[in-house]
Amino acid sequence: MSRPATPKDRPKEQQRIAKLLARAGVASRREVERMIAEGRVALNGTVLDTPATILASLAGVTVDGEPVEAPAAARLFLYHKPPGLLVTERDPAGRPTIYDRLPEGLPRLVPVGRLDLATEGLLLLTTDGELKRQLELPATGVERAYRARAYGPITQEQLEELIHGVEIEGVRYGAIDANLERRTGANVWIELILTEGKNREVRRVLEYLGLKVSRLIRTRYGPFVLGDLAVGEIGEVKQHDVVAFRKDPTRKGGGEAPKLVEKPRPAGRGRINPNESTAPTSLPKPRPVRRITKATANRADKEAFAEPARQAQPGRDPVVLTKATKVKRFYDAKPKAGTAAPVADTRPKRVFNPELGRNVRAKPPRDAKPTERTERPERAERAPNKSTPRTPGKALARPSKPRTVKTHKSRTRK
Repeated sequence: MSRPATPKDRPKEQQRIAKLLARAGVASRREVERMIAEGRVALNGTVLDTPATILASLAGVTVDGEPVEAPAAARLFLYHKPPGLLVTERDPAGRPTIYDRLPEGLPRLVPVGRLDLATEGLLLLTTDGELKRQLELPATGVERAYRARAYGPITQEQLEELIHGVEIEGVRYGAIDANLERRTGANVWIELILTEGKNREVRRVLEYLGLKVSRLIRTRYGPFVLGDLAVGEIGEVKQHDVVAFRKDPTRKGGGEAPKLVEKPRPAGRGRINPNESTAPTSLPKPRPVRRITKATANRADKEAFAEPARQAQPGRDPVVLTKATKVKRFYDAKPKAGTAAPVADTRPKRVFNPELGRNVRAKPPRDAKPTERTERPERAERAPNKSTPRTPGKALARPSKPRTVKTHKSRTRK
């Protein structure tokens, strides 16, 4: 009785050589086909002339005379794409691409889907073509979540109609779960969840509803979320999260936070060298932000305007008496409201006189010295106005106008 065949006994699945070389990270399928046409790929010393060669492994395959290693495990990276970058390897117009901003030392990466020039947010990059295909296929059911800021009037009832899909200019778009988050003046923030991801799907659907999209951010792709990844940073997904996704592509959990690879390099053109080391380096931890409260600010002011004798300590700089310091000390030395010394009452006292039945001013004692009375200085006479001469002591006589009295004629009845 023969035993059942095990996975080791079964023959390996055969695939096209372009697909195997793309999985190994040599180049894309299109680029591999060009390399085969140029005669750069050989099998057991024989140069291949067609990309339709079917192989089970890369054993005996050489590219430019060097053997090709077996494909490693699939790796997945999360990249926070800023607006203004193209998701392409090269642009004929010379516009900046994501490969100009990615850090050095990464393997050959291919983007999962695309984000247009003005869209920002989460972009997945992988080394494996099969994983890329699994993430992109609508049949897999991988959700994409977006947040859009749009201008124009919209209601939640209109957004709920998108759950049945919509057809725009002959193109049928699938179900979209849209929710109105909040309003900020004439702008609205809308959250959209879809599974197809066609070209400019979110923008076209919202424009169909009469909205003008001013900002679009992708926050989630399947179980992988953008999280706290800063703009321009890239992080690698844990290997066990990649394996778990392949087993269940529709799971919701995002796993652990992505591991940062390194700080992005400045803008500049140039491709990534696949022969460089792929060991990730951790970013330095950001310095904690010091919070300044009212108490700490007052304490710092007191220390800054303290006396030089108190500041004369070893290891500390002496206080420089600037103009601002002197002004500060002058106003600090002035008595504040409510703290000044009481002013003596110099008014004469009044006593009650029973004969008069009222209070009268008390007479000073006989031996008291009379107070000297200071004479008030004479007021200077004001100079007369030179423009209109006046007669001293008399007002100018102005001619009076004759007064007219209106009389009403009596009406006689005829």
